[in-house]
Amino acid sequence: MGVNSIDGTVLVTGGAGYIGSHTVRSLREAGREVVVLDSLELGRREAVIDAPLVIGDIHDRDLVATTCNEHGVTQLVHFAAYKAVGESMETPAKYWRNNVAGSVDLVEACLASGVNDVVFSSSCSVNGTPDVVPVTENAPIHPESVYAESKAMVERILFWYGQTSDLRSVSLRYFNAAGASFDGRIGEDWTHSQNLVPLAMKALLLNERRLTVFGDDYDTPDGTCIRDYIHVADLANAHVKALDYLGRDGDTVAVNVGTGVGSSVLEVLNTTADVAGEAVPYDVGPRRAGDPVATFADPTFASDTLGWTANWGLREIVETAYTWYVSQVERAR
Repeated sequence: MGVNSIDGTVLVTGGAGYIGSHTVRSLREAGREVVVLDSLELGRREAVIDAPLVIGDIHDRDLVATTCNEHGVTQLVHFAAYKAVGESMETPAKYWRNNVAGSVDLVEACLASGVNDVVFSSSCSVNGTPDVVPVTENAPIHPESVYAESKAMVERILFWYGQTSDLRSVSLRYFNAAGASFDGRIGEDWTHSQNLVPLAMKALLLNERRLTVFGDDYDTPDGTCIRDYIHVADLANAHVKALDYLGRDGDTVAVNVGTGVGSSVLEVLNTTADVAGEAVPYDVGPRRAGDPVATFADPTFASDTLGWTANWGLREIVETAYTWYVSQVERAR
């Protein structure tokens, strides 16, 4: 669509999910028209707030085409995917069908409707356990799960669509998204989450299960694994920047989206205790198979290519997450 694509509507698949709903808000705040396509299997209707919501599946080419045509869609942000690493190893077909084949159906329907700009929700897990940190975009692609492989496959599929059609894409390789909106309106549902921040909040606020720290004997300053935690609002903004980049006729690229700062598990727990005024109850368990010792992004390429940098750090992540989860507990009473 070239330079005019940013004047049209953005289709956000999976826009009722955690990162998707924050991105929808960022797009609206940037003045963009948005339409959300979500099955609501894992998304929440209320998270979409006031954006138009089409309930359906990315496999439904007719529905995608109709949505694109009726709403004047010119760009796509594609979140809709399953993302549980353990489940992907137990039921791989679910991930091949939805994450890979579903993405092909979606892209075909979008291309048929004249939508050529795609921002794809990828993952730093495509690199597996990195040999060198910080991780650059030139790091080897070495998935260590079916989930990670599904993300790597879609990156390659999008690359080849770029060779065989007018499609251009930005694959955003997220590091560890966390936190909630600064107004406390939307955040991560901790019901099924296996991420550290919501699990720590759950242990702190629900008193139903102590957190397990998987290993404290790693070769790191405090013995626990190090990860790059990125505020979900920063991550949402990266999608807006990526769409702008494509609107300027940017070439197909994959971009690491992280802060460049590594935080250990114990640093996250200590920051949580500082914010909450109460320690997170935890036990130390054995190391978990496949856990990299340390991984964090080199954000240079994101800054140079998209003009994006992270604005917030671990403190803001924990503060916004804590506010959000306290509100959810109070609402449930």
